[in-house]
Amino acid sequence: MAIQVLRDLRGLRVQVIHPPDAEGQSLVDQFHRIGCLTETQWPVPDEFSPTADVVVLAIEYEAREKIRKLTRQRGGQIQPTIIAIVGYEDPSTLQIVLESGALAIVERPIRPFGLLSNLTVARSLWLQRMDAEKRARKLERRLSGMQQVQKAKSILMNSQNISEEDAYGMLRRQAMAKRMAMEDLAAAIINANDVLGGGAAIPKDAARKSRLRPKGDDA
Repeated sequence: MAIQVLRDLRGLRVQVIHPPDAEGQSLVDQFHRIGCLTETQWPVPDEFSPTADVVVLAIEYEAREKIRKLTRQRGGQIQPTIIAIVGYEDPSTLQIVLESGALAIVERPIRPFGLLSNLTVARSLWLQRMDAEKRARKLERRLSGMQQVQKAKSILMNSQNISEEDAYGMLRRQAMAKRMAMEDLAAAIINANDVLGGGAAIPKDAARKSRLRPKGDDA
């Protein structure tokens, strides 16, 4: 992964949110030498550039409220990799840095040495975070699906007067017959049960076949 991160630095789209001064130009020049594409902006905008992979954000105390608004997490939106530019290490500045979600800090005065290292570390941490969030979402979906299957089994057990094993077999066969995931079929059964006020969602003849089928035969 480390090698891939280094390879991917070239071509990254970097939004530099920094006052238009000599240090801001120095940042742009250094990113160009790394091979990044840059766009500059000041004052602090209301939103990140939709094309930005990385945002270099000057932490100016006077702009703290705009920075908080900019970096506030928005549901469904992926926040870019943030690198904070700071001139002081006082508590109020560090608080803004922490609230911004920055993954690296570059101190003023800005020097050529260190920017590449900070970019590499920040990008690596961001990719790890995205991977962890993706795995967490996958586990949440899996858990939700398992809970729905369990609820659908309970509905079938109560409405069809069958065992848990038979209810599971019925779900599995119906899902295969309809070429759909068991979780999706379970959700449909739950929704139908809610609409019908406790009625069975799978026809009774399917339940009868399930009861007549020898146990352990789920084919």
